[in-house]
Amino acid sequence: MAVKVKVRVKRLADVPLPEYQTELAAGMDLRAVLAQPVTIQPGARSLIPTGLVLAIPEGYEGQVRPRSGLALRHGVTVLNSPGTIDSDYRGEVKVVLINHGQEEFVVCNADRIAQLVIAPVARARLKAVLELDETVRGEGGYGSTGKG
Repeated sequence: MAVKVKVRVKRLADVPLPEYQTELAAGMDLRAVLAQPVTIQPGARSLIPTGLVLAIPEGYEGQVRPRSGLALRHGVTVLNSPGTIDSDYRGEVKVVLINHGQEEFVVCNADRIAQLVIAPVARARLKAVLELDETVRGEGGYGSTGKG
């Protein structure tokens, strides 16, 4: 069963609150809040406002992720994916969209542009050491764990 977390939301515009589209969905759709449509040319990016300010509880973060349908149909995705909304951030949530497609993409007011996932955060305590334990992988980097 999923953990229920209360997130307070301030609306900067007349926009519906994000909501889960199915019973077991992990993400809620974020919508564009625009006075006029924004055209994103192929290879270009644009910062799209959502009209929302979130108060995410301590110990959690908001993750802004792409919508798979936009990526598949148009080549449009979230550039810094996943974008992180820290629990102490109180500015408007905005989404950096990039058009990897071959045609211009128009974002209109109220379009679903990204997903919001609320996730727990672990804070690390880093400790400097002279040596680390050895592993089977060792220093193997990109592509080192597969055979093809």
